[in-house]
Amino acid sequence: MVIRLLAVLLLTLASQSLWSQEKRRIWDHKLVRRFISSEKDSSRSAGFVVLPALGYAQETGLEFGLAGVYNFYVDRADTLIRTSNLTFIGTFTTQRQTNLKLTADVWSPGNRYHYFAELRFRDFPFNYYGTGNDTWLADEDVVIMRMARIRAEVERRMAPNYYAGLAFAFEHFGYSDREAGGIFEALPAVDRDGGYYASFGVTQLYDTRDINTYTTRGIFARLKYSYSPGLGTQGSFRGSLAEIDLRGFVPLSAQLTFGLNGIFRSSWGKNVPFYAYQEMGGDMIMRGYYNGRYRDQNLLAAQAELRYRFHPRLGIAGFAGTGSTFRKGLNTTRFVPSYGGGVRYFFDLEHSSSIRLEYGMGEKRQGEKRQGGFYLSLSEAF
Repeated sequence: MVIRLLAVLLLTLASQSLWSQEKRRIWDHKLVRRFISSEKDSSRSAGFVVLPALGYAQETGLEFGLAGVYNFYVDRADTLIRTSNLTFIGTFTTQRQTNLKLTADVWSPGNRYHYFAELRFRDFPFNYYGTGNDTWLADEDVVIMRMARIRAEVERRMAPNYYAGLAFAFEHFGYSDREAGGIFEALPAVDRDGGYYASFGVTQLYDTRDINTYTTRGIFARLKYSYSPGLGTQGSFRGSLAEIDLRGFVPLSAQLTFGLNGIFRSSWGKNVPFYAYQEMGGDMIMRGYYNGRYRDQNLLAAQAELRYRFHPRLGIAGFAGTGSTFRKGLNTTRFVPSYGGGVRYFFDLEHSSSIRLEYGMGEKRQGEKRQGGFYLSLSEAF
């Protein structure tokens, strides 16, 4: 009996030892340590993450796909070079709808040049509530949109922290109302059909950020102006587009950062078509609003964010902001609130790249539930 007990004890101790060794081997695995360890990889290697996309809506049926980001240094020997990244989003639905987007944000050695490019194709429905800043949920109209976009920008450093550059964009839109009798039919016929334009522009950038992926100190101020000369047909937009993006970051402690962001976007010309309007909402600014719930020729919005990174891999953030779309002057604005918070998981310590899970809330209009929504996003909002 004693011999049997000793044998069982030895087998138990041996199995526990083997299990401990196996756990150590799993923990020490390079892939596991890359996503769990609180220590940076000293090799300055690239980082990559892929997230599944899964959802369901009555308009689309089951939606499935992948989203991923690849972070890298163009020159790993350059210790001051900024992080470059490639981002891909691809989703499909059981009702044969497609959403594809590929972006590249690249910094050259010495940060002398900054390149940005975007390719996008979207055949997807969206909810249309009308134009202006006073639309209502009861007017919701499902519209099918087919959109193709090409964007390319290059900026060159002209002085310390100052860049100047050129921009090009081509966009093509086509629309169809899912059901007759909706408010989309109130738009002029040329807007209901969609259109296209090619624009050529210039950019000015002043950038003192310490890190371009998760900034803790510095200023980012960017001005972009583009002109579309029209392509000689009725469906082509002829006019101007402008964007001002201002950001400031102040470290309150080694782990706590306060950030401010202001955005102004505008489209103007003799007849600005529906597809060139500015949309409010989404996961970057004015979180809590359906993207496009309010849309018009101008957008003005601001947000503040308090970020607390209490662990190299984890952080939390709270945000609040306000914004409005408007037509001609600020006297037509109706500013609405945006606030919420969420958590951060830093999947790539070398490049300080994060995954955001947030909930944002907006206004509560009379007779409607409060606007809001969850967001799962790659990278910070600003």
